[in-house]
Amino acid sequence: QSFQGSHGRAYLFNSVVNVGCGPAEQRLLLTGLHSVADIFCQSCNTTLGWKYEQAFESSQKYKEGKFIIEMSHMVKENGWD
Repeated sequence: QSFQGSHGRAYLFNSVVNVGCGPAEQRLLLTGLHSVADIFCQSCNTTLGWKYEQAFESSQKYKEGKFIIEMSHMVKENGWD
């Protein structure tokens, strides 16, 4: 499944490490209204994406507690597809 971040394609993750979380706020995204919190690198403070705190539409509930990270903030290692 394809996901969209603020600046392009993104991946949905069940968990992340070395990431801080800002305060939750309601945002109207392409898939409807969600309560999300920006996530950022704990080392350099760059915003990487967001955490889905709450989805208001039943079809989007699977995203709750998961994280969006934009591909532009990822580095591909050898052997990773």
